[in-house]
Amino acid sequence: MGEYAGLGFFALLGSAAVLGFLVATTLLGPKLEFAEKQEPFECGEHQLVSPNQRFSVKFYMVAVSFIIFDVELVFLFPWSVVFRDLGWYGLFAMTPFLAVLVVGLAYEWLRGGLEWD
Repeated sequence: MGEYAGLGFFALLGSAAVLGFLVATTLLGPKLEFAEKQEPFECGEHQLVSPNQRFSVKFYMVAVSFIIFDVELVFLFPWSVVFRDLGWYGLFAMTPFLAVLVVGLAYEWLRGGLEWD
């Protein structure tokens, strides 16, 4: 149990620091509130459109394509480096993962996510 004493001390010290910062900002921070300060803004600019607006499906298709190609690259590159060492086991282990990626890519292709009109 003694080997965990350092971890417990570190957790207590971190928690005390967070609590101390929260108390200090509450006590020492400015307390002025006015209408302009309470307005939402993004990147220093006032809001131009409603935050409740609906996004185009293209936005989500771009997000899906990024995830598909990014995840594919992150997992396929190391797998391809050790492919010969893994043999048939490596191929069969990656087959379900590749199938999910192919299904996602086919869905995006059929929905027109790869067309930039």
